Amino acid sequence: MTIVSVKPETGGISGEGGADIRRLELSDGSLFSFRLFYLPPHFISDSSYDPGTAEGRELGEGEEDALRFASACYRAERNALRLIARAEQSESGLAHKLERAGHERSCVRAVLARLSALDAVNDRRFAELWLLSRLGRRADSPRSLLASLRGRGIPGSDAEKSLKKVLDGDTEQDLLVRYAQKNGLLSSESTLADPGFVWSKLKFEGFSPAALQRFRDEWDT
Repeated sequence: MTIVSVKPETGGISGEGGADIRRLELSDGSLFSFRLFYLPPHFISDSSYDPGTAEGRELGEGEEDALRFASACYRAERNALRLIARAEQSESGLAHKLERAGHERSCVRAVLARLSALDAVNDRRFAELWLLSRLGRRADSPRSLLASLRGRGIPGSDAEKSLKKVLDGDTEQDLLVRYAQKNGLLSSESTLADPGFVWSKLKFEGFSPAALQRFRDEWDT
């Protein structure tokens, strides 16, 4: 099998350029694009795929399989970038969508590693944006919010750090009051229905000691 033609191709993440993307034609009629990044290092030395110098070169052992794998990864990457352009993605969620679309797991792993290194996929950023959206629509407790993030594949440490960043003092206090009202922890006369139960419930649901003390002080006045 020999290389018939090699052409550069543009594309990739905005601002990154596409210097390592090639459009390759082989002697069996195959025509496909790939990114050099997804090839093993020993296949991309000595300008192996530079236009004007690679034409007519015989492929080495295992090289065709490596090229087709790189091409499959590039297709998965392009699909991933389309999904990212529509909405922020978590690593776990993006992996699930790519595999469901038929991309091989090995390609998905390679693509996610690259996109994560480029900060195109960032679980902390996804978690913070998801939390801000959720807080604007619902009165969930911190415990429930953490469980929802973990259910979306966000690692526990990232989920906790994101929640701590989003729930500053006033935001947590507002959430605590809305949560208490939503769950009937306040009587209709705006007095605490059962102080002992209320404190225990709010503590169990993950509200911070500072928020609980502030809530107690406000309702005791």
